[in-house]
Parts: sequence; C-alpha cells; structure tokens
Amino acid sequence: MQQPYRDSRKIDPTRGATLGDGTPNDADRIEIGPTRLAYGEWAEAGLTLPNLPAMREYRWKRLTRFIVDRGYGGLLLTDPLNIRYATDSTNMQLWNAHNPFRALLLCADGYMVLWDYKNSPFLSTFNPLVREQRSGADLFYFDRGDKVDVAADAFSNEVRVLMAEHSPGNMRLAADKLMLHGLRALEAQGFEIFEGEEVTEKARAVKGPDEILAMRCAIHSCEAAVAAMEAYARTNVPLGNTSEDDIWAVLHAENIRRGGEWIETRLLASGPRTNPWFQECGPRIVNQNEIVSFDTDLIGSYGICVDISRSWWIGDAAPPADMVYAMRHAHEHIMTNMEMLKPGAMIPDLIANCHRLDDRFQAQKYGCFMHGVGLCDEWPLLVYPDNAVAGAYDYPLEPGMVLCVEAAVGEVGGSFSIKLEEQVLITETGYENLISYPFDAALMGQDHSARSVPA
Repeated sequence: MQQPYRDSRKIDPTRGATLGDGTPNDADRIEIGPTRLAYGEWAEAGLTLPNLPAMREYRWKRLTRFIVDRGYGGLLLTDPLNIRYATDSTNMQLWNAHNPFRALLLCADGYMVLWDYKNSPFLSTFNPLVREQRSGADLFYFDRGDKVDVAADAFSNEVRVLMAEHSPGNMRLAADKLMLHGLRALEAQGFEIFEGEEVTEKARAVKGPDEILAMRCAIHSCEAAVAAMEAYARTNVPLGNTSEDDIWAVLHAENIRRGGEWIETRLLASGPRTNPWFQECGPRIVNQNEIVSFDTDLIGSYGICVDISRSWWIGDAAPPADMVYAMRHAHEHIMTNMEMLKPGAMIPDLIANCHRLDDRFQAQKYGCFMHGVGLCDEWPLLVYPDNAVAGAYDYPLEPGMVLCVEAAVGEVGGSFSIKLEEQVLITETGYENLISYPFDAALMGQDHSARSVPA
C-alpha cells in the first residue's frame, strides 16, 4: 500500500537516517539547523520542509548562470551572507563580517573553492558542491599586520591558477567586497575586476521553491518568538520593573531555541523613545499604558531573514486618539502599497504611485517603503519619490521575489512612533502576504483588552 503524502512528509526527528529537510538525523549536523522545538511546531502547523540539497543546487546553478551570462570567468565572494548563499555554510558570521577571513571562488564552469578559517575547513564538507576547502584569504590588518601584501600576493596567485584551469583565457573577475590589498594583488595578476554585488543581489532576489518553503518555516518560528515576547511584555510590564532590554531578550532567546541565528539590530523602543524612530533598546523601564514598537531584523531558521515590525499598546487604558489615528494611517499605508505588487510591475512605477503619508508624518517617514529580503535585507530598495534616483532600479518585479512593505509614522517632536512591516511573496498572479501575526487591537481602535496576552 502506498504511503500517503501527508505521512511521508511528516516531520519526525526520531525516525530515519535523514530529517525531512534532507539533513542527517544524528543530532550532530555540521551546518546550523532547526531544533526539535521548531520541527515539532512546523509539523503541528502542517508546514512542508525545504529540501536543502535541492535548495543549495538551485543557488549554485543560479549564481553560475549569472556569471556565464555576464561573460565573467568567475565570481569572488568575501561577504559572509553571499558565501552563505553560495555554500549554505557559516563560520562565525558576525565576527567574519568585520574580520573577513573567508573567501569563495565560483568559476564559470561551476567549480567552487572556499577559503575558510585555517582550523575549520570541515564546516562546508557537508555540501558536495564545494569542491575544495583551503585557507589563507584573511587579508585584514589585525591578522596579517604589516605583511598583508605578502598574504594577498599568495592568495591572488591561487585565484589566478584556479581561473586558468576552470575559465581558461578569461580574466574578467567579479568580486563583492575585496579588501584593499586583495584588490591590488588581483589587478597585479592581470585580472579585470567587475561589480560582484550586482551578480549576487540579482541572483538572490528570486527565491527558488525550497527557499520559499524555508522562509515559511522561518516566519512561523519568528512569529512564535514574537508571541512569546508579547506575552512576556504584557504579563511583566504592569509589575513595574521590566526594561526594554528584558523584552528584547525574549526574542533573542526564542529565536535561538528554534535554531535561528542572530538579530541584526536592537530596534525596540518604548514610550517617548519610539520618537524619533531608530533608537535602539536600552535599560528604560516600560510603563503601564505605553507604546512599544519594534523591528525584528531577525536571521532565523535556515539563515532566512524575517523582517517584520509591530507596535503594541501595553496597558489597561485606551490609547490616545492621535496614536490610534497614526496606527490606522500606517496600516493603510502598507496595505495600499501592498496592493500594487504583481509580477511585471516596474519599480519606478511603484515608487511614483506609492501611498502618500500625511504631511505631518513626512519628515520622519522611513528610509524606504519596500525592500527585498532573503538572507538579510536585499535588493531592491524602493525609496519614496522625493528620494528616488532616476535609473537606479529600472527593473520589473518577478515571481519568487520577496519584499518587505513598511511604514514608520510619527511627528517631529511627537511622543510616539508607529512601526509596521509585512513580508510579501510575489507570485505568478499577484502577491501573498506571508505574515499572519495580528496588529494590535487597541491601537487599531478595537477592544483594547482583546490581546491582553497572546494565545
């Protein structure tokens, strides 16, 4: 008898040699992965897991095609998020972001070599698409001192030999974020260097089927973490000794408990600290009957970014009328802009036709009203018409792109700011809002006790 699909796809971390996402079921996987808590919650929600080997192959093929289409001999990456995209491997991501010790070369024939920290080449061996592991790409001053140029010469020579073997005769090399000595050494080898970020941002912009499945899982985990944070805030703020940091720490903990990775900012503020927006959370004690606004900027399960924002009214009284108006206006802003989304829509047209905030909110509006998202905030960036640069983003939306639609609403000198943000998938026929987390009932002018503690 054939096993039903629902049973074959069931997430059961205790059964079989591999988990439902194609990774080893040995509790000792090399790559960062979801926890039993996450797998259990996804199973209960009926989510389908991504096939990670298929996801990695999709990314590898997409990057390789983009290299070939542009006539490059190879692509050299040092940005840790681009390396994650190409290999699905990580190594001390935040430390690596300011001490670039990793590099990846993807040649036009698909051959991929990763230079990693000298003691950890094993961190990418789970992925057979990475054909070689080496070391020696650490070209920053702290690690090399006054002999950075010597290390850069050795590294650039390795790149030249690899390119000669896998892209013979082609010295056109795209690179994303080269260190100064690395750039000089590669040019001395005879390479012509091109803009690699254009390659990676465009490649990452359209998600494959398994990336979308991974994002759905990551979003579910993020929303569970946000619910825990909200429950903590609503339970503890009335006791009079709960700080912004206390509330924000819950999101970090719940993210890690589900196999998430880090949070890019500290954008949670309360009361008057919400205005102007972008004050990061601190020791301020949150008072009863105050607003709390936040932006997750969360790198969650499978390294997927979940970037959503909410504002909550914490207390037993009704929020002020001007705050309710601002909340409804912010909600109208993102929902109206979301309705423009569909495949083929040109970015300049979206910018020209976006919803306009009231004049009193213009000075402190957000830096953009939409942006791409994947492993982090990604291309494209849709700014408001008064900040748009002609020709910067003359591209259509495509199915598989994911955009965050957002708003920050607060007056100059005001006592609060509303921050809202949703994460939206461009489909073949329109869009799908991937976020299900509710908006605060009190701030929307509904029963302010409706969400005293989230379920």
